[in-house]
Amino acid sequence: MTKDYYQILGIERGASQEEVKKAYRRLAHKYHPDKKGGDEKKFKEISEAYQILNDKGKREQYDRFGHVFEGQGPAGFGEGFDSSAFQGAGFGGQGFNFDFGSFGMEDLFDQFFNSGDNREKGKKNINRGRDIEVEIKIDLKDTLQSFEKKINLAKKIVCSRCAGLGGEPGTKIKECFSCRGEGQVQQIKRTIFGTIGHYVLCPECKGEGKIPENACNVCKGEGRIAGEEQMEIPVPAGVDSGQVLKFVGQGEAGKRGGKKGNLYVRIFVLPNSVFQRKGDDIYLAIPISFSIAALGGELEIPGLEGKKILLKIPNGTESGKIFKISDKGIPRFSGWGRGNMYVELLVQTPKKLSKKQKELLEKLREEGL
Repeated sequence: MTKDYYQILGIERGASQEEVKKAYRRLAHKYHPDKKGGDEKKFKEISEAYQILNDKGKREQYDRFGHVFEGQGPAGFGEGFDSSAFQGAGFGGQGFNFDFGSFGMEDLFDQFFNSGDNREKGKKNINRGRDIEVEIKIDLKDTLQSFEKKINLAKKIVCSRCAGLGGEPGTKIKECFSCRGEGQVQQIKRTIFGTIGHYVLCPECKGEGKIPENACNVCKGEGRIAGEEQMEIPVPAGVDSGQVLKFVGQGEAGKRGGKKGNLYVRIFVLPNSVFQRKGDDIYLAIPISFSIAALGGELEIPGLEGKKILLKIPNGTESGKIFKISDKGIPRFSGWGRGNMYVELLVQTPKKLSKKQKELLEKLREEGL
């Protein structure tokens, strides 16, 4: 005998989802096994009807195909064989098709082998807040020492009225009468292999196991609201582009006191017009005159800190020569020492010469230079 889920809940077939929910709450409260005069069998029947009619996809399938047979199915398939699965001539004939609806074969085998694991997984992180990822841009010189960067985060924050509990101040948070505090209810699926039960989030408490007696007027029972928070992000010295800093518990607030999510800050170091960074080392190219390259001398070059560095150039230096200056690069992220600075000298050929410069160069050419 098939079950009429609409009749079980005492509603019309065209009832809205809100009417379905109201009917379920009224009947579940009346027949809950923990209440005086409760009926466990009736309560399970009501819960089964609600799980079907409260789900849009399942309700559409139920309205279209009706309920499955509860007795022995054709050809020995066992309890739960759905006659609507046959399309066309007959068993094995053209057009034969199994219709699993939203419950596919992978779900079926998952219930056989992993039902216990799935039940435990469903209990974890139900109310956990969402993780947030942001990007901050810094200058190359900012990497020389640790500092704090102020940012404004738009995120879900704890509701100040209910302190994140979801209920009006002074009211109780009670155990969900549908799942008895488990946060999950068993859903029965009838397949060609028989009846299979698996656990789904309780539709009443959304997996929390408890519900507020009176929902908070501000957050509507969620325990959190949309807000903005100003934070000072500590940025360590030596940080590089692409690095992600993790801040546990600085993401969005969880629902009804749930665990907060994490904040992930991705660093982007802006390009520098003078220095090029490679790891913890920095590189720059400095143009020099032919006379300094030939005769040698001292040259002031820029440093990351803004102070000039004196570089001694030996005579006979060729264009493209690279000099290493130790410990003038980026502080190592590990905190031990600094990278190096590499300076490439490029001998410039003058394009415009004064009369005197031309005369001197002519004399040098006469001398073989």
